[in-house]
Amino acid sequence: MAKSPCNMTLLTTSQSTRRQLFFFGIPFLLTAVTTLLFLDLLNRRGWTGASTVLAILFSILFFILSVGAMHAVVGFFVRWRGSQTRISAVDPGSTSPLPEASTAIVIPIYNEPTERVCEGLRAIYESLEVKGTVEHFDFYILSDTTDPARWIEEEARWFSLVRELNALGRIYYRRRSENIARKSGNVRDFLRSWGKRHRYMVVLDADSIMTGDAIVQLVRLMESRPQAGLIQTAPRLVRGKSLFARMQQFANALYGPLFISGLNYWSREAGNYWGHNAIIRVEPFMKFCDLPILPGRKPFGGEILSHDFVEAALLIKEGWEVWLADDIQGTYEEGPPSLIDAAVRDRRWCQGNLQHSLLLFANGLRGASRTHLGMGILGYLIAPLWLSFLMLGTWMAFRLSETASPPRIKEKVIAIDYNVHVFLILGITFTLLFSPKILALLDLLRDRTRRAAFGGFRAVSKSIIFETLCSALLAPILMLFHTFFVVNIFLGRSVSWNAQERDRDGTSWIDATLVHWPHTLAGCIWTVIAFQIDPNGSYFLWLSPIAFGLLLSIPLSVFTSRTSWGNETKRDEFFLIPEELEVPPEIASIDRNLKLSSSKPAPGDIKNYDLISLVLDPYLNAVHVSLLKEKNLYQEEPPGQRDHHEWLCIQLLQGGPSKLTSKQKMTIISDPESLINLHAAAWQSSTSRLASEWRKAIKELAA
Repeated sequence: MAKSPCNMTLLTTSQSTRRQLFFFGIPFLLTAVTTLLFLDLLNRRGWTGASTVLAILFSILFFILSVGAMHAVVGFFVRWRGSQTRISAVDPGSTSPLPEASTAIVIPIYNEPTERVCEGLRAIYESLEVKGTVEHFDFYILSDTTDPARWIEEEARWFSLVRELNALGRIYYRRRSENIARKSGNVRDFLRSWGKRHRYMVVLDADSIMTGDAIVQLVRLMESRPQAGLIQTAPRLVRGKSLFARMQQFANALYGPLFISGLNYWSREAGNYWGHNAIIRVEPFMKFCDLPILPGRKPFGGEILSHDFVEAALLIKEGWEVWLADDIQGTYEEGPPSLIDAAVRDRRWCQGNLQHSLLLFANGLRGASRTHLGMGILGYLIAPLWLSFLMLGTWMAFRLSETASPPRIKEKVIAIDYNVHVFLILGITFTLLFSPKILALLDLLRDRTRRAAFGGFRAVSKSIIFETLCSALLAPILMLFHTFFVVNIFLGRSVSWNAQERDRDGTSWIDATLVHWPHTLAGCIWTVIAFQIDPNGSYFLWLSPIAFGLLLSIPLSVFTSRTSWGNETKRDEFFLIPEELEVPPEIASIDRNLKLSSSKPAPGDIKNYDLISLVLDPYLNAVHVSLLKEKNLYQEEPPGQRDHHEWLCIQLLQGGPSKLTSKQKMTIISDPESLINLHAAAWQSSTSRLASEWRKAIKELAA
């Protein structure tokens, strides 16, 4: 076996194959045995064509469930034994020098909350500065923003951040004129312009947070393993305020380590990429990860949405290692604040993952990469499969209840009572469902320090119970959401590219009703059918977790989105995570600065203040114009375009910004000559000729 530069043993191909056969073979055998039990159960009531379909659906769903449980079981034993499955063998406190070649920290954004983006960048910059390594890093805000007010705000806050941190020539801002290929195109555009300046790049999302220690350790890991093309960290969810967000981040912090360790067990150097909080070796990424345009029409054809899985597969295909450094601490992201926001995000992920069906059997991909792609596809197909299983089972029960004389129970193959037979299958299923939660609690009990970081055994135990109940109620809602997404994608309806709602403060009752009325209606219909099947309510009792989740979808969506409910559960020590009890300095910095910024008085009641300040503020105007010049926008104009620009400028000054459409505003702020002329005209014109917004703004600035 080969020895890695960081003293970690690599498995041979045959060893990796045996490990993967063991990992997926156990769920296969368990599925085979349980499916035989289920077949015998169906046969005892009389075999029909519907029984065949139900059995097939059961075997697929049970195998997916078994694989998920296997990740937790193997992860538990890996953590218990302390097995070496990780790349991170370098001491995080190492003082070895960083490489001379700099590392780019890139933050692609698209109509994001600008203040949060800049405060996150500030926290990372200051963390590296404290560590004394900031000179080895360059920061890039890569904007694809299409909203004119956000564009102006991004430049203003970037310029302010550079001055406050004294980081001229260290923090850069670039906005693309055309949003080609979304985030992956944004990163590729950056690499074409600046990629050769850097050996590595750390890719972040707009809501990502990483400590200086984590970033420096990633760079040292890349240096210690020259064959590593990408190292993905396992970011923790933080800064959740709503009940929904706090439940998600608790589950992520408690259950996540088991699943990640299990994933690491079988994937090792053929890991995956999640698109952010990862370090990438620039040269092979530029060479091998230029994504193809998929054949056919959208939603399956066209640009690849979930680019990250594919980029990891392409690196592995070319012999580069992709690792999951799950034990690196200090890597964070933020989750959606509500059920509806989570569904919006899942809609985009769903299309991206289903697109991978066109790549699943592409030439040259490694088996592990195909497995990652396949698991991503099944992660969304499981919803319509589960719904089909439930609907078919309900239909069969209804047909049986309508039969005048129920069919005689046939001779059984397994010599046990019918009810015992049912409970045996249910017992196996529920054991797989709940084993990750039980094992996560046992894993926590092994480590007294980690247990205290979650608030102690009592706090964790009651949080697991409450989280399990809530998850059971939310599961059927997500099932219908995902089924709707899958069906729409197969009908050819593509997803639009919208910014994520990261700072929504609760779902309104109106919004919840508009979104969840189909779920409520489905719950009502299912309840009526259940009582039609059995007026005594025994069948409804079996369906109650599904029915109650759907019937309560509207209030569940509203109440779990509330920050007040999140605060209440925090006071009662529910869903505590280590980052809440001992807030890392980087997160504390973001919280503190955002709070200070929100307490600052707004600039009067002037509408369109961003555009007005861009015209009037000499520094902001000059910065914006200089950035436009860098993009070589001084090109030959089509006939009549200059006259149109001049007309728009007159309308802007005399009628005010509110008289222009968003497209017209974008036209003006994309033209450097217009902005230069507007700045002079606004200050030199008689105020009587300017709209009221301009007069008020000039008066405030001159005061």
